[in-house]
Amino acid sequence: MTPDQVTLVQESFKKVVPIKEKAAELFYGRLFATDPTTAPLFAKSDMLLQGQKLMAALAMVVASLRTPEKVVPVAQDMAKRHLAYGVTRAQYRSVGAALIWTLSQGLGPEFTPEVEAAWLAAYTLLSSVMIEAAY
Repeated sequence: MTPDQVTLVQESFKKVVPIKEKAAELFYGRLFATDPTTAPLFAKSDMLLQGQKLMAALAMVVASLRTPEKVVPVAQDMAKRHLAYGVTRAQYRSVGAALIWTLSQGLGPEFTPEVEAAWLAAYTLLSSVMIEAAY
């Protein structure tokens, strides 16, 4: 990621934080609609709590983009837990697509092509670290 992309992700995420509950709801709704194989992974989950965990994880990753050495070990541990839950490689693509869609809904016209490219770069980086650690 370029420094400008990091700034775009961090600045745009600040605009998501005030709507984080709605963003989490949109994310999981989209994820389950577009990839029904993900819904059973959350069958016993409190989705309000799960949404809070999602937003906390995103906040941690976004805050650490300039210091990847801090987030990589956390992402690797998270990936191993996700593997134990039954998450597949293909589901990482579904999660990425749901995340980008959610951001487009939450940010509206502020979700410019440059912001989208920055988020895609961030998610690609994160998911590649996680996939490498898990598989």
